[in-house]
Amino acid sequence: MHAVVIVVVAVFFLGMGVLGLFAPAALIRPFRITADSAEARSEVRAVYGGFGVAVGGLLLAALADVGGTRTGVLVTVAASLLGMAFGRLVGRAIERPEAFYPIWCYFWVEVAAAGALLAIVM
Repeated sequence: MHAVVIVVVAVFFLGMGVLGLFAPAALIRPFRITADSAEARSEVRAVYGGFGVAVGGLLLAALADVGGTRTGVLVTVAASLLGMAFGRLVGRAIERPEAFYPIWCYFWVEVAAAGALLAIVM
């Protein structure tokens, strides 16, 4: 079961990463953000694309416990997910999102994924 959780979270990050690298405007469209310049698309590719691919790769390496890094990777990725969810809470305190998707949907995905990864290392 632990392997399934790690693979699911890895696929989430890899999917986000690949989409961010090759279709940056599509990735951010649900958030009503436009990537109307090369600089904006480059930023999306870096922050969502490169980060997503790197984290997905780390999770797959953790699955194999390459170099005994499994626990460290899982805790680090869980902390990153909780940081993202926290950012959404801060945003909610400052502004009121109009709909459940995408803000609250991703908040719960991030919290659930972080909890699942932390449950593996506890």
